Amino acid sequence: MIRTGQTAADDSPLEARRGIIAIVRVRRTFAFLDLSGFTALTQAEGDERAVAVLGVFRAALRDICSRRGVRIAKWLGDGAMLVSVETTPLVATTLEMQAAIDAAPEAIAIRCGITSGAVILLEGDDYIGHAVNIAARLCDLAPAHEVLAVPAVLPEIPPWVTHEPTEQVALHGLEQPIDVVRLGINRPTAQSAFDPICNIPLTKMTAVSRRNDGDGRELLFCSESCAEMWEQRRTQVDPDAGSIRELWMR
Repeated sequence: MIRTGQTAADDSPLEARRGIIAIVRVRRTFAFLDLSGFTALTQAEGDERAVAVLGVFRAALRDICSRRGVRIAKWLGDGAMLVSVETTPLVATTLEMQAAIDAAPEAIAIRCGITSGAVILLEGDDYIGHAVNIAARLCDLAPAHEVLAVPAVLPEIPPWVTHEPTEQVALHGLEQPIDVVRLGINRPTAQSAFDPICNIPLTKMTAVSRRNDGDGRELLFCSESCAEMWEQRRTQVDPDAGSIRELWMR
């Protein structure tokens, strides 16, 4: 028996014994990330090296998600499922992670699928619905180094994110093709400055937040969360300590 409109906390022990499943409908944004090239890395360099790289991937993703307020819903071997109440931080998380891995010395890349929509929150910790399935399918479809998303997320992407024109793609299990867009990061120019925390290239037009470094220089940030992290670290001697850059170089 399924009861809608309640969370698991509302159910009594008696109801649980009777098999009542507590569900509630919520609106969330989802992303599936997958390491492309991980199998080849395992074959070329061995299981131990692959596990070490996977450990760095997970540590980097935890760091980014924690800073941006995105939840890691589950680990999927060499990938992950992310969920967020808001679209903007989740899009920022996937693109920052993509840039971090592209800059890494390993011969791996990331691919990602993003959707947003209403789903069922089942027993407080599992998401069931079309939006989840589409995000997973988009991740499977995306080539290495690419982020595919449904157009519904475009109104909430950060100002430093680019997108290509909408195109239609066929997904396994769906009768009709769906509209998707490819997301990316603006290429740096002579006028660009880099976020001191995530290293994303910004201009004064695309920066979300600004700070003064104390020496009269204005610093640009991709998000308020990165600006707050910089304020916490500004007394730190080593500018790379605790960064994604340092994790990959260990």
